[in-house]
Amino acid sequence: MVKSVAAPQASGKFSEDKIFGANNRATALAEKLGADAVINGTVGSILDEDGNLVMLKVVEEAFRALSTRDIIAYAPIQGYDDYLSAVIDQCFGESKPEGYIRACATSGGSGVLHHVIHNYSAPGDEILTSDWHWSAYGSMCRDNCRTLREFLLLDDKGQFNFADFKAHVEDMAKKQTNIVIIMNSPANNPTGFALSDSDWDAVLSFLKEIVANKDKNVILVPDVAYLDYSGEKHECRRFFKKFGNLPENILVIVAYTLSKGFTMYGQRMGAMIGVTPSEDIADEFVAINQYSNRATWSNSNSAAMKAMVHICSDPARVAELDKERAEYFHLIKERADLFMAEADACGLKYLPYLSGFFITIPLIGSQAVVDELEKEHIFLVPLGKGIRLAVCSVSKKKIHGLAEKIKTALDKIGVVQ
Repeated sequence: MVKSVAAPQASGKFSEDKIFGANNRATALAEKLGADAVINGTVGSILDEDGNLVMLKVVEEAFRALSTRDIIAYAPIQGYDDYLSAVIDQCFGESKPEGYIRACATSGGSGVLHHVIHNYSAPGDEILTSDWHWSAYGSMCRDNCRTLREFLLLDDKGQFNFADFKAHVEDMAKKQTNIVIIMNSPANNPTGFALSDSDWDAVLSFLKEIVANKDKNVILVPDVAYLDYSGEKHECRRFFKKFGNLPENILVIVAYTLSKGFTMYGQRMGAMIGVTPSEDIADEFVAINQYSNRATWSNSNSAAMKAMVHICSDPARVAELDKERAEYFHLIKERADLFMAEADACGLKYLPYLSGFFITIPLIGSQAVVDELEKEHIFLVPLGKGIRLAVCSVSKKKIHGLAEKIKTALDKIGVVQ
């Protein structure tokens, strides 16, 4: 019998991250055989065509311009005022919704999700998201004594499965006062799918019905981690306008992060942005989440906030930021287009991809497939219902021929899509 001194809610917890495990094996093999001999499709960060981790030049210059005080000083618990203003502007762009908008600094997008789960659901509640989602959602729910519930993201036509979404929300509304919904769109991880304008219209119209004349609250959480690589800057943000003028008992909390859009992955800097027609709810949003900041990690990364402000306070630097992002968006799109064209040619199926860092190949038996591919020095991420390819980190040279290699591995071990 294994001895444990952990409290009951913590006993038995462990973490086995398949993404970092596969990346570690790929990195070790590349060091042994050379980078050209290995295809590492596990990394959820942008790598250039030479395999180097990308840091936007304007961001690097901003860090180098920081004073010693900028780097080491304690930041306010809510975050610097100019940082919070910059976050709101960068997130919404020209599509700022109507209402009271407040922001609170967090430790990356993960910090947003933690606070939402902790502060807007009760122990034992279910949190709703799609079946295709970032696996950490489940860990965050379990660690807070909640359960992650999944609706089917796609119907049999490869479109948003509104009917299944609706059924799950209706069932949750019978059991819970607060219904927390995490919607990772646009550029869903792991599929690259996104809700259309009409999808959002249907979702919001339905949620208004759910809360009408009822003692129910909906907390809708658009996780927009990959926003800046999901399309043209203004076009991909237009859906934000739809979050204005909603009922008081629908609170929108946007999960915003600097990890991708500012290539500050390890700086762990983000913000939760609340949108509500109620000033009281907006004030409560700041109060309770600022409190949770203090109670969880205290205050946030000063240097990362100051670097963002350094960029966003200068229109010329913002223009350079937009230019660099657009270049990498197009590079990732070229890689994705190449993979999908070759997948179509060899009969390899993939889930509907519109934009973002990842493409998913649906199948049963993902672990056997990735094990077979690793024999060929190809490293991908196994999921419950498929395998994930990070087109953000694999060069076009290595993308070429990859679909056929995956299809060959499927055929060899008898996996049918």
